[in-house]
Amino acid sequence: MKKLAIAATLFALSLGLAVRAQAADAPAKQAAAPAAAAVGSCEDKAIDKNGKKLAGAAKTSFMKKCEAEAKPTPPACEDKAIDKNGKKLAGAAKTSFMKKCESEAKGGK
Repeated sequence: MKKLAIAATLFALSLGLAVRAQAADAPAKQAAAPAAAAVGSCEDKAIDKNGKKLAGAAKTSFMKKCEAEAKPTPPACEDKAIDKNGKKLAGAAKTSFMKKCESEAKGGK
């Protein structure tokens, strides 16, 4: 009977350590996830640094940013974002150009 109790204790201890190790690896795996993840997984990623789910304005802000990053930018627009001297656009000029290019690519004005 003692052997069974010892075996059960060791099993419970090893199981607890395995669960704890998985929990410790979870944030590292989330940080390594690609930026262009599926929109459905944004809901799964909406957690704070303590592992709790985000709520309210923090969740709304996170979801908006995550979903925007999940949408691929048309490579043609990125390639065209250059100035008259052949240098890549940056800052507000790039943002403005990308908005216009993407709306035109979608068939807008």
